[in-house]
Amino acid sequence: MIIDVKVPQLSESVAEATLVTWHKKAGEAVTRDENLIDIETDKVVLELPAPDGGVLVEIVKTDGETVVAGEVIARIDTAAQAGTVAAAPAAKVTPARADAVVAAPVTATGVALPAARKILEEKGIAASGVAGTGRGGRVTKGDALAAQAPVVKAATAAAAGPVAVPMVSPVSGLAPAPSVTVPLGDRPEQRVPMSRLRARVAERLLQSQATNAILTTFNEVNMGPIMALRKQYADRFEKAHGVRLGFMGFFVKAAVAALQKFPVINASVDGNDIVYHGYIDIGIAVGSPRGLVVPILRDADQMTLADIEKKIGEFGSKAKDGKLSMEDLTGGTFSISNGGVFGSMLSTPIINPPQSAILGIHATKDRPVVENGQVVIRPINYLAMSYDHRIIDGREAVLGLVTMKEALEDPARLLLGV
Repeated sequence: MIIDVKVPQLSESVAEATLVTWHKKAGEAVTRDENLIDIETDKVVLELPAPDGGVLVEIVKTDGETVVAGEVIARIDTAAQAGTVAAAPAAKVTPARADAVVAAPVTATGVALPAARKILEEKGIAASGVAGTGRGGRVTKGDALAAQAPVVKAATAAAAGPVAVPMVSPVSGLAPAPSVTVPLGDRPEQRVPMSRLRARVAERLLQSQATNAILTTFNEVNMGPIMALRKQYADRFEKAHGVRLGFMGFFVKAAVAALQKFPVINASVDGNDIVYHGYIDIGIAVGSPRGLVVPILRDADQMTLADIEKKIGEFGSKAKDGKLSMEDLTGGTFSISNGGVFGSMLSTPIINPPQSAILGIHATKDRPVVENGQVVIRPINYLAMSYDHRIIDGREAVLGLVTMKEALEDPARLLLGV
């Protein structure tokens, strides 16, 4: 029996998706629930499992094509066996619309499959420098494992040809973009299409700046008390809960304290209405190989410190492996962005609409401060909270950030709820 392989139902806010990589060729055997293809939306990369076992007799839509929910992209013959059915030719690749965002050009030379790209990034090797054996010249996992980083002497590096230059995300400055090979000396340029995720992030950030009255307030916090607490209890915490005691849990707890005290910071704008949320869902900005993603800690006000650390660790692993789901990324009433892990001293984070505020935290460094008329050295972290001045006045914003500062400098208050 011939059955259709269809694009799964996408979320309400996602109209279309892009086919990234077929893992099977026409004529090959497939088993039920085996991943056939990666499908990229503007939020996540989905894996499409085979609806039944058999032979993939026809690929209707090829890599790079734009599809919608319910569209047929392949067919499986459940009664056939591999080698007994002649593979139907793949559909011709129709020219992409001018406004469509595709995951890769039709000519795929220098394009690495997801697993291969991860390996190459770890080795510091550009995909364009590896001879691909996959379809259309794509770099496979085997190609990546066999690839060796070129050894270039420093004295002759300028004359040695292309050099892999790690690029920083132009949108957030946080998530590393894939390495781009830029030959030196001849002023060349390389044009790389945005992924759906990158294009969506750019669109939302421009929307945020165009529709919100963004203002940022700053403060500094002495991280000494939290560092001492972590030093004292880190080992026991990890043994008891199976997760390391990090800093982010304290920042989330401090943010919850401020949002409970000043509910307008946790609110959002809907037309001419202010929507006050009776729950606190905090988005945690996470850098992934595909770009910046913001998974959501739901009901953060009801979570323990251990719950928060476990969930953040889970999000980090899922982001690295491209396993974040639509549910992980949907919603949120407030966000936290941690540029400190990359060494940032100070920033003005952009609000994630429809939220009305975001907290930016930075690198903790020893700095001279004045206490009781004396200059002393303390581990200082600069906090920055951007907020929508349309609904949040300076008073609430400043006092909200002060609440976070006071909670972090006296972490016992987070446990006592005072």
